[in-house]
Amino acid sequence: MESNRSGLELGSVVVGVDGSEPARRAALWASDEAARRRRPLHIVYGSDIDGRVLDLSAEDAERVRAKARELLDGTAAAVQDRHPALSVSTEFSRSGPAMSLRRAAGTRGTVVVGNRGPGGFSTLTLNSVGLKAAAEARTPVIVVRGSCDEANHGVVLAAVRDEYDLDCVRHAASAAELRKATLRLLHVRNLLEAVSSVARTLNKSDAVAGAHEQSLEALAQQIRDEYPSLTVQTDALEGVSVAGVLVEASRHADLLVMGGLRSPSSIGRTPGRATHGLVHHAYCPVELIPRHSDEHRNEAS
Repeated sequence: MESNRSGLELGSVVVGVDGSEPARRAALWASDEAARRRRPLHIVYGSDIDGRVLDLSAEDAERVRAKARELLDGTAAAVQDRHPALSVSTEFSRSGPAMSLRRAAGTRGTVVVGNRGPGGFSTLTLNSVGLKAAAEARTPVIVVRGSCDEANHGVVLAAVRDEYDLDCVRHAASAAELRKATLRLLHVRNLLEAVSSVARTLNKSDAVAGAHEQSLEALAQQIRDEYPSLTVQTDALEGVSVAGVLVEASRHADLLVMGGLRSPSSIGRTPGRATHGLVHHAYCPVELIPRHSDEHRNEAS
């Protein structure tokens, strides 16, 4: 298994298919990513037959299986035509889609999902499977947005909040190196929070901003040391919506990488507000990196 100088290991690329056009685009994008990484591509169809055992007859279950096999074989053929040397495998799972993808990814795989499922209207942005996978995965999850054949901007964008994002930035650096792209580290300061801070303590806002900029530059320097051939840029911007600033920045990136914090809710773990906004509205694929070191903290932006 390949790894870089910081010990980052890249496992198989696992993509879910369901017969929708967004899932087809995600599979093609995932095949490009697997080829870049020189890792296998695993294509999964999560049928949830086990979860619908009381509703499906044996004949219905067999029809689901046959349709899924046809879809899996067709997708495998399409990506094999695109990348003849790529190692491709397929899996029909009786479990639900999100669980099937997590299990297939194991401890080092990367899960890739489309931004919509087959049952929604065209105005819907991210299906429930994608949200569930993004919220619960313990390995990176990439939500493919936009066309898999869009123009190459030559930039990988990493959203940086604080020093806990080093693992996220390393994933972004690895992606930029594979693409021969520039790595842009972007910290967004929420102006509404800054106003609140000023109301409490006049000089506290500037001190916090300075600390964030120092953390950003420290992360950048560590990445420059680990990836000496990589061009690393840093930016600190302000806005009333962190997600809005990042969405606009994604117009000029090939991939946006961010820490996928999970905020507690009444229905379990879900993506935080900024994460939720990005996977719904970004102009490029979004890679969410689990942040295990500070899960006790809620995402404030």
